[in-house]
Amino acid sequence: MITKILSLCIAILLFAACNKNTQQIDNAISHKDGAVIRMKKDVVADKIKGGWAGQVIGCTYGGPTEFKFCGTMIQDYTPIPWPKDYCKWWFTYSAGLYDDVYMDLTFVEIFEKYGLNAPIDSFSNAYAYAKYPLWHANQVGRYNILNGIKAPASGHWKNNPHADCIDFQIEADFAGLMSPGMMNTSTEICDKIGHIMNYGDGWYGGVYVAAMYSLAFVSDNIHFIVEEALKTIPAQSDFYKCINDVIQNYKKYPEDWKKNWFEVQKNWSEDIGCPDGVFVPFNIDAKVNAAYIVIGLLYGNGDFSKTIDIATRCGQDSDCNPASAGGILGTMLGYSKIPANWMDNVKQVEDMDFQYTSISLNEVYKMGLSHALKNAESHGGKIENNEILIQYQAPKAAKFEKSFENLVPLLKKDFGWKDYALKDTFSYEFDGSGIVLAGYCTNDWNEKIDYVFEIEVKIDGKLMETVKTTVYNTKRKHDLYWNYDLENKKHKLQIKLLNPTKLSDVMLRSIIVYANKSNPKI
Repeated sequence: MITKILSLCIAILLFAACNKNTQQIDNAISHKDGAVIRMKKDVVADKIKGGWAGQVIGCTYGGPTEFKFCGTMIQDYTPIPWPKDYCKWWFTYSAGLYDDVYMDLTFVEIFEKYGLNAPIDSFSNAYAYAKYPLWHANQVGRYNILNGIKAPASGHWKNNPHADCIDFQIEADFAGLMSPGMMNTSTEICDKIGHIMNYGDGWYGGVYVAAMYSLAFVSDNIHFIVEEALKTIPAQSDFYKCINDVIQNYKKYPEDWKKNWFEVQKNWSEDIGCPDGVFVPFNIDAKVNAAYIVIGLLYGNGDFSKTIDIATRCGQDSDCNPASAGGILGTMLGYSKIPANWMDNVKQVEDMDFQYTSISLNEVYKMGLSHALKNAESHGGKIENNEILIQYQAPKAAKFEKSFENLVPLLKKDFGWKDYALKDTFSYEFDGSGIVLAGYCTNDWNEKIDYVFEIEVKIDGKLMETVKTTVYNTKRKHDLYWNYDLENKKHKLQIKLLNPTKLSDVMLRSIIVYANKSNPKI
């Protein structure tokens, strides 16, 4: 009798294992290009709500740790709090934390006002003239738009030293949330909007995150989502190689996310573009921070709490990364399945408008559903009573593009802890093919001073540009000057402040010199 019972138990276990494998295979097979996927409208609505709520939870949870752990992980014994009324406190006293959300909402609002075919200039102008402060690729893109360099040139790396930074990656959630099961459609949306501020790996970060959101509507397997969405990224890009490394290392070390994290540090943590991240531990590069998102998703294995905790503990941009991970997983699980201990805080703020907007979570839940339904219908889908018929899109790789091609940073000159106040002229000799001059105006946060400085920039005696920048935070030039198209030889940089004022100073922070890899000296 015992033998028969054991045999029966073994048979049941074998059947369950085989059935589980079959379900995973069927799950993958069912996602064929053009396949019609039926979903209840309330299920789609629940997933959209889960995506937005998950993003807010992750951003709030990781907020206090942002860029406090650069090049190091947040150790397990370090507590990360989640007290009662936490979201409400941030919404009330420090709402700037949610920059990745209100940036999303800028673009959501344009779709709401002008429809799915809204022109690119409407998106560019909405964010360029918005009142919120920006940094890195976003601020450079904004400055470019305000000064006549339109998209997509505004995000190109020769016009934007921060082209590979995380900016569009943290604000691309909307593109996936309005494209259920339609990854190629989300890529098209990203192509239009993401090139306002990013290019190359920086743009791919947004494409990939949006693709994972899109796929999270139609798959409940987070490992499938992570791997399948990567097919939207060209395999020759560094972004693809970095994320693929994370996936392969997960298979080697499925129980130890820290080993995977160390492999990312070893192989991918050298930032060559962002002037703030070259030669220092600070890293806002899209692919590295996307790797942390993926580490959180893979090792979290569908557990919401574990996912955002690991994504946070990877460090660097540790509010935005758990926001993306939480949003993707929240979409997969749905609003109704996010654990109550997380949702209690979110529900307190669902009627509160995000700073710089007139949109609340409850409003974007409704907008998001409307946009997703319209987008599905415009791409072969149908709405039948309470069901949505989605025409699934098998992922196609986006076009290949690469920032800072063949460039390598040679040296970085810092001006010291007091920086250098430009009173009249400054000159600097260097040997290389590119240069970035980082600087800023004092009283950077004083919105009352809108004085425009004019700075004449010459290289080898030739006038290259007359830079215009201001103390006014939303109009400032993020870096004073850059040029990646010089000959590989000795040069002399000369700058002259044409209109000094007692109201403020122009401060020089650092100079980075680049050379082309084809230079025999490299």
